[in-house]
Amino acid sequence: MNEHQQQPPSAEKLIRILAFTMILSSMSATMFNIVLPEISKQFQLSISQVSWVSSIYMLIYAIGSVIYGKLADTYKLKNLLTFGLLLFFVGSIAGLSAQAYWMVLLGRILQAAGAAVIPATAMIIPVRYFPAENRGRALGITATGLAIGNAIGPVVSALIVSVFHWRWLFCIPLLILVTLPLYRKYLGNEQGQGGRIDWLGGGLLAGTVALLLLAVTQGGWIYGLSSLILFLLFLLRIRSAKAPFVQPRLFRNTSYTVGLVLGMFIMSVGYALPFLTPQLLADLNGLAPGWIGFVMVPGAVVTAMLGGRGGKLADTRGTRYLFYAASTLLLLCFALLSTFAGVSPLLIALFLIFGNVGQMFMQISLSKTISLSLPKEQTGVGMGLFSLLNFLSGAIATGVYGKAVDLGAESSWNPLNPFQGASTYSNIYIILVALQAGVLLLFMLQFGKAKQRKLLVQNNGL
Repeated sequence: MNEHQQQPPSAEKLIRILAFTMILSSMSATMFNIVLPEISKQFQLSISQVSWVSSIYMLIYAIGSVIYGKLADTYKLKNLLTFGLLLFFVGSIAGLSAQAYWMVLLGRILQAAGAAVIPATAMIIPVRYFPAENRGRALGITATGLAIGNAIGPVVSALIVSVFHWRWLFCIPLLILVTLPLYRKYLGNEQGQGGRIDWLGGGLLAGTVALLLLAVTQGGWIYGLSSLILFLLFLLRIRSAKAPFVQPRLFRNTSYTVGLVLGMFIMSVGYALPFLTPQLLADLNGLAPGWIGFVMVPGAVVTAMLGGRGGKLADTRGTRYLFYAASTLLLLCFALLSTFAGVSPLLIALFLIFGNVGQMFMQISLSKTISLSLPKEQTGVGMGLFSLLNFLSGAIATGVYGKAVDLGAESSWNPLNPFQGASTYSNIYIILVALQAGVLLLFMLQFGKAKQRKLLVQNNGL
């Protein structure tokens, strides 16, 4: 919509519907993590193999969100939402009826292919229906919905698996269908001027990540070599295509490129919390999926409560202050988990509070820092790529962590951990401490006080 037009009456209704949709969407993305040990036992698979339940969802979710965003330039958003949510329904039914592991994966693939329309919608509605002065509040409402979903996802998942079979987790997100008639009612018939979609580029990128995941989870140099070949072809494609899937000119901005690298490491490190914790609690503490979910609840709830506080700190104290605070919390969390892996689940729940809040603060800080590193005319495409790579790095991280658990460890690198059998998890968390320290150092070098002031001057034309 034009920046000087009045806000349409349907805007407030739409943003609240979207917030509810975001709650259910975020629940669907993470609620299977606590039952991966159960899936592993039922189908007699390794943790790295069942990690595909999460990683394949994130892979398709990432690529699909970009495709839906570009399709919205040609087709009506209400029609895209209808298609996406109905496909999500089909995936949920397929997963619910799954009697073999490949059927579980098929259900997750179809779910992700449909649900990917939601993050695209979350970017489009605030831009089309809210004037500039109200757009930040609209984006804040959708972000709150995302945080609430992450908070209640473990609770809902724990309640369901404590009474029913884990396959019933496919049913809960079906509540999202109640929003479809409302979207059809309140969304207008707006559509863009049309644009090309680089299907070949998107396919090459998806193939690169999928083959890399196979190389990690299944082993074999053929997968790794094939992934490298597809990646080289992808680089050639984005340099030659008229409308490439990823704009190569963005990478000429050093600060933005470094920010993307930081974002990928941050997402990869942070995903250890929702993915590894259920494995740790099942292996070392012998907890059932229902109890695992309850252990993860306090961290998620506190994170949701402090979401607004993190945004205010970024505005009042600056992104560097928030980033350093987040790094401190994450370093503390990983160090404690490495030292006390195998301890009482109550203490693990306490440690997760530090980590979850730290990860949220980290995302807020880095998102704002990266947006400041971009000229105004490149903000949309630049932040879209940032979101895409975050999802892809999360998908890869699940495969790496699953393989690390399968390989195990003969000795502990942390002499302070006295618990028998905890070496594997203790060693992984020690590595994460080192990675987080490296992220902090890179951030200080690229986005220190002098660097940040220079970026502000350049991008505001001062």
